[in-house]
Amino acid sequence: MANTASETGSWRELLSDHLGIATVLAAGVALYSTNEFLTVSLLPSAVMEFGGRRLYAWATTLYLVGSVVAATSVNPLLARLGARSSYLMGLTVFGIASVASAVAPSMEVLVAARSLQGVAGGLLAGLGYALINSTLPHWLWTRGSALVSTMWGVATLVGPTTGGLFAQFGLWRWAFGAMAMLTVLMAMLVPKVLTAAENEPSAVPSDHPAHRVPIWSLLLIGTGALAVSIAALPRHRVETVWLLAASALLVGAFIFVDWRMHVAVLPRGVFRPGPLKWIYVTMSAQMVAAMITTYVPLFGQRLGHLTPVAAGLLGAALAVGWVAGEVVSASLDNPRLIGHVIAAAPLVMASGLALGGLTQHRNASADTIALWALALLITGIGVGIAWPHLVVRAMDSADDPAQSRAAAAAINIVQLVSAAFGAGLAGVIVNAAPGRSGTQARWLYAVFAILAAATAFASYRATRGDRGSAR
Repeated sequence: MANTASETGSWRELLSDHLGIATVLAAGVALYSTNEFLTVSLLPSAVMEFGGRRLYAWATTLYLVGSVVAATSVNPLLARLGARSSYLMGLTVFGIASVASAVAPSMEVLVAARSLQGVAGGLLAGLGYALINSTLPHWLWTRGSALVSTMWGVATLVGPTTGGLFAQFGLWRWAFGAMAMLTVLMAMLVPKVLTAAENEPSAVPSDHPAHRVPIWSLLLIGTGALAVSIAALPRHRVETVWLLAASALLVGAFIFVDWRMHVAVLPRGVFRPGPLKWIYVTMSAQMVAAMITTYVPLFGQRLGHLTPVAAGLLGAALAVGWVAGEVVSASLDNPRLIGHVIAAAPLVMASGLALGGLTQHRNASADTIALWALALLITGIGVGIAWPHLVVRAMDSADDPAQSRAAAAAINIVQLVSAAFGAGLAGVIVNAAPGRSGTQARWLYAVFAILAAATAFASYRATRGDRGSAR
């Protein structure tokens, strides 16, 4: 792992010598994640037009489940088609799905179009992570991963805010049209940046594991995420409990099957002694907790009587903390200090979520709304200070280049699966909580705060060796 400033590289080198590659890698993730959070601010307007309030969480969750399906196909597509063709295929499908979302006549059609967007977006986001270690030198991995993952933070700022502006003027459909236009612009950039050599398919035989999709693992984890989503729909708590239990069993089955299969989603290092499994658990819990933003604009409008634009800006507070924490933390190069920062990150998140939960009530004053924003800012900082270092530690966990690429690709899968579970879990909590919106919001923040605090054990195990190292 990098432990000197020179080995960490500089932002100037990344954004000058490797500007084209950095732009494409970051733009794919930005397109996917902005579209995810854009819809958070648009959904209240769509629900007012269509109805279908109980499908509210599905518009986000099925988008994420679709992205999980695609994320497991990143490595096989790279092996068969190469980078440039894979990007262009993903952008084409994403653009078509964006147009379908813009003209959707019902909530059901919107959810279906969003699912297709998720499939294409998951491929774009996965390519962003998978190509870091093959297109950038090792000393720029931390900066590159920080840039790519910062796009999630930028998305939670740009997405809800932009969506709120469109919704404010009754033009929520045009937001999806804007995403289609951005897709066209990126499709024009990709052939100029990714060379013919980078587009070459893999030379390994067509029956090699690199070309194959882990079907059984994919079915299990995708069905598990769907079970959580469906659990948000029943009106009877017994049905919800059964669906959540089924989801837990499916996740357990996924881990067992993936361990035994020759073609797997997770790298082999997850099932061996070492920090990799704890790195992924920490990243997973962070993403689950960050999905509280799914309901922030909705509760902002209901409890604080905010306009769609203001509610979107409230959700963007998490993004500001995320980006600020990530940019500052990416400059650290002392392994021991980095280890302490990663270990403390879940507790930072938990404190922010706890503050948010304690201040949720109806007819909130301006001071209370400011506390909501502060709580989300702290939560975002908890994500940002740890994420880029967790990404590099996952890629550095294997000496074999093939396993390093698998670890890089699995980061996106872990992230997307966790986001899908987080959005579904948020829907379950809100729909199952007793009382009105204030009580529902307090329950949501409380459960996510407990989850974040419990993750401190995983982050401690993930960095035990770093904290014991010297400068």
